[in-house]
Amino acid sequence: MSALALAAVALTPVAASASMEPTPAPTVDTPVDAEGIGGLSVETVQYGPHKRQSMDVWWTPDGQQRPGIFLIHGGWWSSGDKKYMKEITRGYAELGYTVFNLNYRLSGEAAWPAQRTDALTAIATARKHADRYAFDPNNYVLVGFSAGGHIAAAVGTYGDGIGGLKGVVGLSPIISPLRAYADGEKTTDANKRRLRSAAIKLAGGCPPKGKCSRVWASMEVAWHASRKDAPMLTIHSENEFVPPVQSELLKQMLGQVGVQVSVFTQPGTNHSSPLYREPGVAERVQAWIASRIG
Repeated sequence: MSALALAAVALTPVAASASMEPTPAPTVDTPVDAEGIGGLSVETVQYGPHKRQSMDVWWTPDGQQRPGIFLIHGGWWSSGDKKYMKEITRGYAELGYTVFNLNYRLSGEAAWPAQRTDALTAIATARKHADRYAFDPNNYVLVGFSAGGHIAAAVGTYGDGIGGLKGVVGLSPIISPLRAYADGEKTTDANKRRLRSAAIKLAGGCPPKGKCSRVWASMEVAWHASRKDAPMLTIHSENEFVPPVQSELLKQMLGQVGVQVSVFTQPGTNHSSPLYREPGVAERVQAWIASRIG
């Protein structure tokens, strides 16, 4: 089963201060063009001290500034890895983008908002070293799968806009962990029950009421809508366990402040990466990205 992605935007003191930490210089773990893939160069960069705070960067070293794509994998916030995004990363790099394929701290290693903080720090690191990666720091999008879709959407509604961010794409994004918590309470659907447990773990191990209430509020993407947030495209299967109604809530809230959200549904139950591989879905995503950043 593909990974799940949830990310919500919170303006708690912890989240705000974490995102403002100094941006570390990148540490190169992989030599340039390690795989001999023609005109592309590849590096693995540490954007923080934790082993999971790393990203693979794919770029064309031709001196041009290119639009950027940040990819965020799914996995119930507790598993998954950027290595499973390799072919999608390569595909976007071959289309001419500079691509940043992120890992982030998992929920068993750090509770929310660590995952959003990691994404923000990775973006800040990439923008700081934009010249090295032939990257236009003022022209990029985020693409997240499942739980990665939650993280991407949470970045998209963080504060009152993120510099240079022109759009967010979510494949089966978990927009509302609170909705997932409620949906998983009495259902016989094993995935919905698992998602409920995953959301509790992400919040630090406790339910929405009481000491974790502020963390749960932070995780709710739609609650943080503001007029300078990034436009979004979300895609769900009609009958998957992360229902399209989650994105419809986001569309309503962002629409009230004038930010466009496009929600598309596909027949069936496919979730996350299998949904992306359905005929026409990747092409729709690519066309939307091109309309945002070229």
